[in-house]
Amino acid sequence: MSNGINFAFLDEYAKREIRRSVIKAICIPGYQVPYSSREMPMGRGFGTGGLQLTLALIGANDTLKVIDQGSDDSVNAVNLRKFIEMTCPGIDTTTRLQEATLIQSRHRIPEQSLRADQILVLQVPYPDALVIVEPSEDKRKVMHGEADYSRLLVKLYEDIVKFDEITISHRYPTRINGHYIIDPSPIPRYDVPKLHNSNALILFGAGREKKIYAVPPHCLAEPLAFDDVPFRIEDFTDTNGERRVCKMCGSRESFLDEFIDEQGERVYQCSDSDYCEQQQELAHG
Repeated sequence: MSNGINFAFLDEYAKREIRRSVIKAICIPGYQVPYSSREMPMGRGFGTGGLQLTLALIGANDTLKVIDQGSDDSVNAVNLRKFIEMTCPGIDTTTRLQEATLIQSRHRIPEQSLRADQILVLQVPYPDALVIVEPSEDKRKVMHGEADYSRLLVKLYEDIVKFDEITISHRYPTRINGHYIIDPSPIPRYDVPKLHNSNALILFGAGREKKIYAVPPHCLAEPLAFDDVPFRIEDFTDTNGERRVCKMCGSRESFLDEFIDEQGERVYQCSDSDYCEQQQELAHG
């Protein structure tokens, strides 16, 4: 206890419930476990689901990294980090992935591979991939239980008929362990393959929708696709067929954000700021 505030803000009963939900989510990969999402000192939709997972799991000896769309310095990341630091005395925070034991992220999975002793928590606005084809939650539960994803496949097929490709750019539906299809949060397609056979435990928290689900380590994760129209990630090649590079570190292997510089030129930069900084350090010895 500190200044009348419980360690990690949540009361111990709330933490226990979230931990039990996490254990169930790990035991049934991809299954959306309902839980009693608590009121937090921020609006739902600003990462309260991921924050509650982090607060329930963090301990005094943990080192925390918080990122928002790859950046450690965005408003969302800074505010969440400050709140966790304020309510969790004794923890360390870092911007380096290698130093972190617990990583909370919005919209990105780090470029560098995660380790077995790390946990990645992803903030989720809408946990159910079926919501785009079925508005009724009761019916969606039945469809998930029966692994009936035919209407979702029809949606992908309609995309191919209209646009000659699947147009989903983020929240790409992914089948976990051969059964449940999840919404992997608004990560880009580039990050979806990182869910497959990950060394780390990956947890998803949706505070507004009151759901927790998980992709356990070394679990099968398959993007939904067709044999003749395979899943593909974002293409960063230019008109000459060359892979675009980060203007800061020169990386040809990272996910790139597009910017317009002061001269009006289109430039590209690594989305993952930590990865970009480390690549620059390596380049400069």
